[in-house]
Amino acid sequence: MIVGVGFIRLMIHDSGSLKAKRRVVKSILGKVRSKFDVSIAEIGDQDKWQRCSIGYAFVTNESGHAHRMLEQVVDYVEKLHLAEVTEYNIEIVHY
Repeated sequence: MIVGVGFIRLMIHDSGSLKAKRRVVKSILGKVRSKFDVSIAEIGDQDKWQRCSIGYAFVTNESGHAHRMLEQVVDYVEKLHLAEVTEYNIEIVHY
């Protein structure tokens, strides 16, 4: 079993409140869930108006497939143009 784990840090430039930030984050999470078969959630920076940390994971039987899928999620989030990806990290774990 191969588990791919990803981390994305976002900057939400147009956010002026936590409510506006939550709207953007909820939209991003929903769009990713509907397009990819990954588990995804906001995992940090919940009290910051313009920053967001997202964690996501994917389970498969091939490490190359896991890496491609996790990279596709980052590319997709960038192409949504709802927030700027300022940092991301991908890790593949073999069980």
